[in-house]
Amino acid sequence: MPWRVITYRLPPEPSRHRVAVWRELRRLGAVALQQGTWAVPDGEPFEAGFAQVVEQIKAAGGQPVVLAVADEQASMAQLEALFTAQREAEWGEFLSDCGKYETELAGEVAKGKLTLAELDEEEQSLDRLRRWYRTIKARDLRKAADREIGTRYR
Repeated sequence: MPWRVITYRLPPEPSRHRVAVWRELRRLGAVALQQGTWAVPDGEPFEAGFAQVVEQIKAAGGQPVVLAVADEQASMAQLEALFTAQREAEWGEFLSDCGKYETELAGEVAKGKLTLAELDEEEQSLDRLRRWYRTIKARDLRKAADREIGTRYR
């Protein structure tokens, strides 16, 4: 899998630009290598978001530097290991929230306290979990979900 590394400088103020870039990189599933340096797999589904990050940096008066990682096996393996570990951590957090949702729903059913307001709240929680699932699944190129979800629900 080819990789791209972005390193950038942004003016110290206003801080909202740094936060916006950081959030977009996290949303993409990029791997933080050090402060201001991130790696992301090349190609879809990362292409559009990566281009947006570069534009955000430029618009904020910053200087992005984008590098392609050479086909050097050790570097590629390290990036892939970091990326996979990050995806597995996301899936773990997702599954933890799913467990909390299941516990809460079971508690409400046991109490017989399923009012329309409670059902609406549970439906909103389920919609949030579904959106989160689609987001993580889209960037899970190494199929960490197969390991995480598979072991939980076997």
